[in-house]
Amino acid sequence: MNLLATLRERFRTALTALTDDEATVGELAEMVLPSQDAKFGDYQANCAMPLGKRLGKPPREIAQALIEQLDVAEFCEPPEIAGPGFINLRLRDEWLAAALAAAATDAERGGVAPVDAPRTYVLDYSSPNVAKPMHVGHIRSTVIGDALDKVLAFLGHRVISDNHIGDWGTQFGMIIYGYKHFVDQEAIKKSPVAELGRLYRYVNRLVDYHATKNTTIPALQEKIAKAQTAIDERRHATMPFDAKEAKKEEKKLRQAEGALADLHNELLGLRAKLAEVEGDAALAEAAAAHADVGKAVLAETAALHAGDATNRELWERFLPACLAEMQATYDRLNVTFDHALGESFYEDKLAGVVEDLKQKGLATESDGAQCVFLDGFDAPFIVQKQDGAFLYATTDLATIAYRMETWQPDAILYVVDHRQSFHFDQLFATARKWGYDDVELQHISFGTVLGEDGRPYKTRTGSAVGLAGLLDEAVERAYAIAEKSDVLTTDEERRTVAKRIGIGAIKYADLSHNRTSDYKFSYDKMLAMTGNTAAYMQYSYARVRGIFGKGDVDVAALRSGGARIELAEPAERALAVALVQFSEALHRVAADYRPNYLTDYLFDVASKYASFFENCPVLKAPNDEVRTSRLLLCDLTARTIARGLELLGIEVVDRM
Repeated sequence: MNLLATLRERFRTALTALTDDEATVGELAEMVLPSQDAKFGDYQANCAMPLGKRLGKPPREIAQALIEQLDVAEFCEPPEIAGPGFINLRLRDEWLAAALAAAATDAERGGVAPVDAPRTYVLDYSSPNVAKPMHVGHIRSTVIGDALDKVLAFLGHRVISDNHIGDWGTQFGMIIYGYKHFVDQEAIKKSPVAELGRLYRYVNRLVDYHATKNTTIPALQEKIAKAQTAIDERRHATMPFDAKEAKKEEKKLRQAEGALADLHNELLGLRAKLAEVEGDAALAEAAAAHADVGKAVLAETAALHAGDATNRELWERFLPACLAEMQATYDRLNVTFDHALGESFYEDKLAGVVEDLKQKGLATESDGAQCVFLDGFDAPFIVQKQDGAFLYATTDLATIAYRMETWQPDAILYVVDHRQSFHFDQLFATARKWGYDDVELQHISFGTVLGEDGRPYKTRTGSAVGLAGLLDEAVERAYAIAEKSDVLTTDEERRTVAKRIGIGAIKYADLSHNRTSDYKFSYDKMLAMTGNTAAYMQYSYARVRGIFGKGDVDVAALRSGGARIELAEPAERALAVALVQFSEALHRVAADYRPNYLTDYLFDVASKYASFFENCPVLKAPNDEVRTSRLLLCDLTARTIARGLELLGIEVVDRM
């Protein structure tokens, strides 16, 4: 039962008796929230104050009127009014005990009911580029998307996961060009994906070198010259006689000088990049010999798309090994997808998308390109370039059309980093103009993984940290912890525990942050046995399992025994309240697409269990009835933590 949703519904009914403004009723009902302090009850409604202000009546009078209309007696003690008009609600201990007893016998769902009106979701997440090793940046999309997939499905929705892999873009043009000119045949026989990755990086560096030298630096120099001219004019201009105005002009001059200094620093950085290439004899020779590498890469890509036999054969040869290596990483993360329809799947649909947009008057020619002009956007949404090539925009539109025709979803969610926000804003606006206005289109954006220095997490050489290496180190560090355990008796057990703790730590550390925020990556923090970490959650679960083992408890008999749960101690009751709020946490995740609501909830449960464990002896309880009651609370805690971690894609351990 989602108790918070039920309470809000009851308040909606009560509020309707006081005002007929539906918008106001909905807004005020959302002000019913769990209490931050148990002394104010379990839930608190703060809606009397704003309603009193609107109606011109004292808030306490409004609060009393609401209480008289409120029907919550089946699960709450009589509501109390506090302060200027707060309504405090305390759950009845009898209702709490009954709810927990029902959850104890519900092995599959733990008392969490499926939604009444299930929706169909298409979840687009992970989406790495083929032939480029997955790196630290992919962890966020993958684990956030996987957690949302699991939570939505558990709540009863139909969820279709689709890994929209990049298997058809410019990166393959770079790899094909690299293969034709720079391949190490022995290396590609020994480790094809590693060599393809090297070729991609090598060619990309050459492309970047020439683009920096021929385009970026000249444009920046022109910008610097204009900025310098503007500063010179400002310096020689007559200063205002008014002291305040003069001060403003001086401030503007200092700001302009600061901006110019930043441009000069940027230029120095770009020249340093050129110097790195030119200082490497072999790389400099390759750069000189391949001056038109940028155009050549585009030509190789275009040839692949046009069906060139050689390029197509190379693509078909490279793809299986790349997909296999990608799958190996997903296997380690225990992440699966219903579909993996890459960009190549839509290749034969792109011309039809552009033609349909043109026929409907949505795409028009501009400077030789086909563009969709959108209200509120300065730049058009380009769906076909001057040379006839299609873009990501075209593929994404074809993808929406296919998903709508094939799965008829109520919502399509794209778990992609925040830097793509503008693209998705334009994509969604175009899709709605195209006729797809009855589907929820959401960009589930997320921030950046940072190093301890507060900058994007990279290797010492400045490249993105490989995801496989990231997982390796987390497991190795977890193994060092497992080796010190007194309860893990075999190396096989230690390695199993290390894998679950290490990979769980990386996932949980990511998911425990608000997805829109950046966060600092730290092995030490994520593997800590205290605080809001996977290791602490896993330890909390293992501690319960330890009690059952020590007490030789028959768990099946405990769950089916029909024993009554007693809530005589404050710590017992606090844990009970947290346990019945599991459904609320899951619905919050589904409503805002934020898995950190679930990690926050699990940490709260584990913290309340720690207090319960310290204050309420279980195996040494004063009598059998209390012992059984507390064992049931332990069992429900363990099951809730295990289920919550499972929905986050994290495995538990019985001992650690």
